[in-house]
Amino acid sequence: MNVRRVDPHRLIALLALLLPVALLAALSVGSSGFSLPQLWRGLSGESDHVAAIIWQIRLPRVVLAAAVGAVLALCGAVMQGLFRNPLADPSLIGVSSGASVGASVAIVVAASWLPQAIGLPLTALAAFAGGLIATLLVYRLATSATGTSVATMLLAGIAITALAGAAGSLLSYFADNVTLRRISLWQMGSLSGAGLDRALLMSALALLLGVWLPRYSRPLNALLLGESEARHLGIAVQRVKRQLIVLSALGVGSAVATAGMVAFVGLVVPHMVRMLAGPDHRFLLPASALGGALLLVLADTLARTVIAPVELPTGIITALLGAPFFVALLYQQRTRI
Repeated sequence: MNVRRVDPHRLIALLALLLPVALLAALSVGSSGFSLPQLWRGLSGESDHVAAIIWQIRLPRVVLAAAVGAVLALCGAVMQGLFRNPLADPSLIGVSSGASVGASVAIVVAASWLPQAIGLPLTALAAFAGGLIATLLVYRLATSATGTSVATMLLAGIAITALAGAAGSLLSYFADNVTLRRISLWQMGSLSGAGLDRALLMSALALLLGVWLPRYSRPLNALLLGESEARHLGIAVQRVKRQLIVLSALGVGSAVATAGMVAFVGLVVPHMVRMLAGPDHRFLLPASALGGALLLVLADTLARTVIAPVELPTGIITALLGAPFFVALLYQQRTRI
């Protein structure tokens, strides 16, 4: 898969231009399609019917899709730089599987003892807590007196992911049919529960990470040379790894808590950007954030419209797009060995 390199400034500019176009397209299409004049009247409040659909249903969902996609891709780029592996994914540190178990527990508890209005925010909070606990366990297992081993962290992440998978399967086994369906739908990844509060929260987090994580571009570039070389360049390796792991866990845990298990965005987008624009994290991080937002907005639009009025889980669309790309990457790696 040989791809011609492009100027990173041009790539960022192109993505920045395509993202608003995708946002407008996502607002326009659906079970009720709108032309651009109708869309403008709805956004300005001139048409009550169109305004209700856009402001209450589509706009929160589109904004949430862009924010979740940006966070997942941004954290994926950080993980690939931290592990020095272009096939790395945020789920390697166990945050996704931990969030899945937390959400499953909350769904079972809510189905048994709590009304649905309380169960929905409880699921999001439990998913975030589960992801954070899994990440802390992985980090604790990988940390010793000599520092934090990336290789041990990877193995610990695999172990915690397997343990979380077993716990999730156990919960699914004892759940009734209705609860089992809720767990399954959540694990497929969906933005159907988008609301203004979730959209604003994830947008604020995406903005925070989008501003803060590029500050680590120089340390991440140095880590590409190896930890010893990074130390010789004056990088506080242990502190940088600890901070990046916490920030990535915060981002991915929040994304999974609000949108469920949306696969492959954190893997595919940073890798594509790296192939197009190179490994320099000064450009890789912002381009990945824009690319992730663009990809998830388009994927969610497809999920809403491809077999309308039936709505597919967004995670299915991203998996259908990402899995073939991942197989191609594996084949490329195999041919180079």
